[in-house]
Amino acid sequence: MKSVLRSAFAALVVTAIALPAWAGDPIRKITVLSRPQAGQQAEFQSVQLIAQEWRKLGLDVEVRAIPWEQMSDEVWYKRDQWDSTAWQMVGRPERSDPDELIFNLFHSSTAKDGYNFAGYLNKDYDATAEAQRGEIDPVKRKALVFKAQEILSKDQPYMMLVHPKSTFAFDKTVWKPESVVNQSGIGIRNTWTFLGIEPAGPKKDVIINSSDNIKAINPLYISGSVDSWITELVWDRLLRVGPDGLPKAWAAESFTWKDGTTVDVKLKSGMKWHDGKPVTPEDVKFSFEAAVGGEAPMYKPFATNIDAITINGDVITFKLKKPAASFVTSSLAKVNLIPKHIWEPILKDLATKPETAESYQEQMPIGSGPFKFTSWAKNESVTLAANKDHFAAPKVDRWILRIVPNAEAALGMLRSGEINFMGEFTGDPQVLIDAAKKDGDLEVVSTVDMGFRYIAFNERRPPFNDPAFRRALSEAVDRQLIVKAAYRGFAVASNSIVSPALEYWHDKSVVDSFKAGQAVAAKTLKDAGYTLDGGKLRYPGDTKETVAAK
Repeated sequence: MKSVLRSAFAALVVTAIALPAWAGDPIRKITVLSRPQAGQQAEFQSVQLIAQEWRKLGLDVEVRAIPWEQMSDEVWYKRDQWDSTAWQMVGRPERSDPDELIFNLFHSSTAKDGYNFAGYLNKDYDATAEAQRGEIDPVKRKALVFKAQEILSKDQPYMMLVHPKSTFAFDKTVWKPESVVNQSGIGIRNTWTFLGIEPAGPKKDVIINSSDNIKAINPLYISGSVDSWITELVWDRLLRVGPDGLPKAWAAESFTWKDGTTVDVKLKSGMKWHDGKPVTPEDVKFSFEAAVGGEAPMYKPFATNIDAITINGDVITFKLKKPAASFVTSSLAKVNLIPKHIWEPILKDLATKPETAESYQEQMPIGSGPFKFTSWAKNESVTLAANKDHFAAPKVDRWILRIVPNAEAALGMLRSGEINFMGEFTGDPQVLIDAAKKDGDLEVVSTVDMGFRYIAFNERRPPFNDPAFRRALSEAVDRQLIVKAAYRGFAVASNSIVSPALEYWHDKSVVDSFKAGQAVAAKTLKDAGYTLDGGKLRYPGDTKETVAAK
């Protein structure tokens, strides 16, 4: 392997020496953002390994570890000021339909302030993403979803790393194991578990951990994976994705397709907001209009296909602009229902300001969900109380989230009883398994996540705007190295945004056909005109460096 690598790079060096006039500027130092090792060991170790392989290509690479809140702000709101970042898409029930991943992450319409924060632009991809969205025939839609995965594999807007085998644990002396739900592609940390989990004794508070701080508790802002745990419990949705991955009526009594573009939804009667006011069809209409109105950029893609919403008694009719196979899952089971009497004046005020609803934090968040917001001690904890009047009232009294940045500390708290549900474990899963065997009162469950870990390239900044450069960076790293060294085998190597947990939609061929290695990456760079000069990678031709190194 080493001889192949030397030969490949020797060819680049010869090219640079033989054709010095063709060599562009040296590529500046590039930065990779990551969360700190203490809280996200696998992510941090992945980035260190990746940087090591990129340096072999002749790049000067800096790894910058920063807290999640700072990293999120920098990546999301300063979209032209970072190079590359470790990131994740978590497994959420509504993502069992691939539309949210296929459309929202990469369609050009979401690049300005939506999910396409990497700034990926490809007209052929846009057309494919739009076509799958409107295709009702599942076989034809599957072909389009596969085509989208193939385009992404070629362009590499993301360097896909792994689909983790998420590992959870709970104290089976506190909770009855048979009441814990293992949802496909999600694991046991899900809404169905928290609604149905039954105490095995006198303790009735779910005490769960997270390594990341809470950024916001906001029904119009998808602010982070841990934040969403809370959002899903405090706010209802018309539908929810069941443990089997299929949408089912929730706040809706029923939903009926009248034709290819018309859905009737009957609202469940007797629902109340946490402040005691009734939930009305007008609240439902307002919630979807708020999503598409411009004040909630991250939710807008889920409602833009709605042409009109009308109310007839307790029936809300959604008329779509065009057929959308995913509408019930990615829209009706995605958009949070919010009280019009609270949010209407807030949104009217925000409409006169540059800020959007994403920046607004209610002092006392009000939803209609199975748990009510009680308190939030920033950097420490969030407490929710069971809504005993809810149509699916939990069997527990409270749901308490503890912020525990250190994985070892979280395990110690689980063993001591300070927490009783391991919501995430960012350390070596084998350590958790060994602890469970030793203690005897812990139950551990692992599942392949529908979410994924990746490196996002900022395509607004050269050289990341070059697909060949992105592809070479991706090819430079053997994913099995990441699986074994960073995830200790508790992950599945990835080259697709669609997890193998979503078997019907997952294109296995884009994973199997992806070849990695330093020699492969070196050839890609050479073919694209990049050269090495004194061990430093240079741009093709007479390309100048236009971004100042930080």
